[in-house]
This record gives sequence, C-alpha cells and structure tokens, in this order.
Amino acid sequence: MNAVDSVAALKLDGASLRAETMDAKTLVKSLPTLPGVYRMLDAGGGVLYVGKANNLRQRVRSYFRARGLAPRVQSLARQVAAVDITVTHTENEALLLENNLIKTLQPRYNVLLRDDKSYPYIFVSDDAFPRLTFHRGAKREKGRYFGPYPSAVAVRESLNLLQKVFQLRQCENSFFQNRSRPCLQYQIKRCTAPCVGLIERERYALDVRHVLMFLEGRSQAVIGDLVEKMEQASARRDYEAAAAYRDRIAALKHIQQRQYVAGGGGDVDVLAAVTAHDTACVVVGFIRAGMNLGSKAFFLKAGAASRPEEVAAAFLPQYYLGKTIPGRIYLNRPVADKALLEAAFSRQAGKKIAIIGATRGAPRRWVRMAEINARDALRRHLAGKANLEQRFEAVRAALALDAVPERIECFDVSHTRGEAAVAACVVFDVNGPVKSDYRRFNIEGVTPGDDYAALSQALARRYRRVKEGAGRLPDLLLIDGGKGQVAAAASVMEELQIEGVRPVGVAKGHERKPGNERLFLSGSGRAIILPSDSAALHLIQQIRDEAHRFAIAGHRRRRARARLASPLQDIPGVGDRRRQALLKNLGGLREVARAGVEDLCRVPGISPALAQRIYDNLHEPDR
Repeated sequence: MNAVDSVAALKLDGASLRAETMDAKTLVKSLPTLPGVYRMLDAGGGVLYVGKANNLRQRVRSYFRARGLAPRVQSLARQVAAVDITVTHTENEALLLENNLIKTLQPRYNVLLRDDKSYPYIFVSDDAFPRLTFHRGAKREKGRYFGPYPSAVAVRESLNLLQKVFQLRQCENSFFQNRSRPCLQYQIKRCTAPCVGLIERERYALDVRHVLMFLEGRSQAVIGDLVEKMEQASARRDYEAAAAYRDRIAALKHIQQRQYVAGGGGDVDVLAAVTAHDTACVVVGFIRAGMNLGSKAFFLKAGAASRPEEVAAAFLPQYYLGKTIPGRIYLNRPVADKALLEAAFSRQAGKKIAIIGATRGAPRRWVRMAEINARDALRRHLAGKANLEQRFEAVRAALALDAVPERIECFDVSHTRGEAAVAACVVFDVNGPVKSDYRRFNIEGVTPGDDYAALSQALARRYRRVKEGAGRLPDLLLIDGGKGQVAAAASVMEELQIEGVRPVGVAKGHERKPGNERLFLSGSGRAIILPSDSAALHLIQQIRDEAHRFAIAGHRRRRARARLASPLQDIPGVGDRRRQALLKNLGGLREVARAGVEDLCRVPGISPALAQRIYDNLHEPDR
C-alpha cells in the first residue's frame, strides 16, 4: 500500500517508533526532530531502505516531495507502506546502527557492499628467529602486521620478492622446532636454515631488521646499508659476499621501482566512485608507508543512490567501520556527512582520520588514476553482464524454452569409488553465480557408486525445502550426466509435483573433450549437439564446470575428514585427554586395537567399564 494514500496510527516502543500505513503529511508530522535511523517497509513488511538522519522528520519528508526526486527515489516512495524509526542519542550512534542494519537486512534500495572478507597482511613474528608469512584473520599472534593488501595475490607477490632477497623462514613454529636437516626452502635459496643453525642469530636479526625497514617504507635506507656492506666486503676481497649484496641491491631497486609512490610516506587510501546504468563501481587504492600495494574494485547495486558522491557516502561506513583505517582517505567527489564520518572513524581508530578531496599535487594524480581504473572496471563489468544476458538468450533459443531463464541450477555428484559421496548444487542468474545459494549434500544410505540414487537424494532434499518455502525453483535444471541422470531427476520432479522445471542432462562428448557435449532434454530421446562456438554451450559448460568444481571440493574435504578421523572419537566417555592417554601409553592406535581389557585398564583414567566399552567398539565385526 502506498504511504501517501493510507491512514494509521503512530506507536511508541521505548526509543523505537513505527508509523504504519498513514498518509505522508501525518507521517511526517508524527516523526520527532531527533537523530535516529528509519527503515522503510513494503506492504509485506520487507525492508526496502535503511537510512540515518540528524533530524528524522526533515529527512523522511524529503522522500515525499511533489517533484525534484530521482526516478529511483520515486520508485522507492511508491512502494513504502510503513516506516520503522529508532531514535538515537547522537548522529554518530545513528551511523553505527544504520551500518549494522544494512549489513544484516541488506535492503533492496541501499548501496550494498557484499565483499566483507578480511584483508590479507604480511606478518613478521616475534620469535627468536622471526618468520615472514601471509596472514588473514584475527591478529592474535605477537609480531608486526603490514597491510592491508588488496588481495592475496598482491601479498604473495610481495612475499615472493622479499623471500628471494632476505631468505627469512616461512614455516610454522611446530615445523621449525623439529628439524634435523634443512628443508626444500633452503635448497632453493628461500631460507637460510636457522632451524639447524646454518646462520648466526646476529646475521639473521640483521635480515629481519632490513625486512621491517623495507615494509615500513624505508627502502632507501636498506639499500644504503647494503651498499655499505658490499663495499666493505669488496675492500676485504670477499667478492662472493660482495656479489650477493649487489644482487640484493638490484632486486630491492626493482621492487622499489614497481611499488614506490612519490608524495611522502604514511598510510593513505585513495577512493574513486563512478556510476552507470544502475550500477556503481568503487576503486580503493592502498598506499602504505609510501608504497603502492595495489587497488581493489567493488561493484555495487546503486539502489536509491544515483550520483557517485551518494554511492561514496554509503560505501565509506560499510567499508571502514570495524576495520583498520589509514590516516588519510582521498576521494574523487566530496561527500555529505564528511564531518560525521571523520568523527566516527577517528573514534574507532583512536587517532585523527581525515577525509580529503584531492585537488593538487600527488594526491590529485592518485585520485585521477583511481577514477580511470574505476571507469574501466565498470565498463568491463557491464560488458560482461551484457554478454551473460546474451548467453542466457542463446540458451533459450538453443533449448526452445518459452522464455529466457532467470535462474539456472546445476547438480553434480562426486565420490571416489563410492567413498564420501557429495552432491553439489550451483546457481546462476543473469548477473553470474549466486554463491549464497550454492549448496552441498552429504549422500548417505545409498549403494556406494550409485550415482542415480545419490542424485535423486540430493534433488529431493533440495526441492522439498523449496516446496516448503525455503528458496525458489529454477527456470532451468542442468544435470551433469546423460539419459539415466535426467530420468532420475524427472522422477524426483514428478514425485514432488514440481512443474515447469525441465531437467537437461549435460553429457561428456567423444573423448570427454569440451565442445563435444551432448544435451539430453527430459521427455526427449534424442541428444542435442550444439556447435563448439555456441554462446549457449559456453554458458552451459561454465555452469557445469562450476558445479563440478564445487562438488569435488566438498568431496575431498569430506574424504579427508573421514580418513583422518580416529575410531576412538566415536566411543562415549573417551574425550581428547583419554584418547591422548591411550595413544601415548599404548604406542598408537594399532596397539590400542590389539590391547586386551586388562591392558586398557592400566592406562590412567580408564575404568574397567570404559575399558570394556573401548574393547567392544574396536572389535565390532564391521570394524
């Protein structure tokens, strides 16, 4: 129901207000002039949009003006049937609450940042012989963390270069502390083998100091130190050592040329937002200690935001709140609520954070380059999306479907001679893979190697839930297999009384070569063979391969867990301590299995009753 046409009452519940189905004038008059968060709801109670305001009445009024609204805001206002309001003490509290609600509710008309993964760092541990390694996640271990980097590829590239030059160890402490001879890293000159004493602690500490200096942006000082040592080695006619220092200096200068950014040190993010065709792209460039660590592009649905500055204003809190924030953030467009964002970020970081519109010097060049990258990334993204839409249309034509499929699901089963069978379902729409809807199914209770039964079980479990209201049906169902798999899928669809979803089998062609696939449609005995350059075939191959990858990954994980599991884990009363005691006192699992009840009773913590239970479990006929 339209909020402009309807009438209702306003309810107060603590600091929350709910304005249900009332006309715009009454709604606006009922709202307080306090800071807070508003949630616009549709007729079914779904959240359309979440926003914050310093003055709730004034902000909500702006959505119901007679003219001057952007088309997307007009579309939003027409669907609003109710407004939920939460009053806060300050606008800063409203900003934090808005950010949490957007991430939790993911409203349709908000700018949504879906990539919320933690960023990778380079980690130098605080050990006697520190290790240099990749890190992602909570920073629990003592040491120095450098980053964040835009991607794991950027971290591994930097680590690869640093390990070539300084040869610090990368291994875990458990591995390091139990070596009797050097490992392969020493053989390929990526480590100096401190584990077996092939390098003095003082020399290793010097390499660590140089790594830290380089990561702090003092690469020129490191090069100066190495030049001095090269000259000293040359003066004492130790030409082999001098050549080694020379090679290090050359490698460091190469890294410096690739990563150094003029304009001083310090930690800086450079952010550029651009929009086109209801899609936005934000590129974030990472500059740490004067070094360019690369950039990352984020693609967003613009929602009710139509201008780049609106997208940037919505992006900033979602991206930075709860993360490490650099001292300066340069933007390509000025944003509203700049002072509020700076205050919130500064409070979180415990230092002053500045959001700056770059107008001159090196920052201006950085922002211009970020904007060029954002425009190019958005152009390629939209071109890829258009190409995907063409492929969906090609599938409709190739399979003679009534309409272009909006959602395609594909199933595959993976196992090793029947062991640890896993079925996987992947989902694609016109925007590409919908990974939040991917599912895996551990297959149980079927004859090992019976792919038809395994597929039937997975399909039944998947679509029984859909029939119960959890999810939606696909427009096209792909099965990795031939006539038998298609018949099994059709049988499940008939049993669940699902109509309008036609299973299509994708069978490997001659010699299993890509391009020779045969397609089997349910109810049709003949196979369809598409040309190898068919856009429809390319999309089907992409979806089939993704299902295959997802199924294999699940199967390998399940198989590894099964092979590493101990039969002692399944015995009631045998926890981690008693299991360790059994293995330690009897010399391993094989000896535990051979032991009698009296031998088991001699292990500390094992009672006669528990010893009998362990013996019985380990000597069951099926074991």
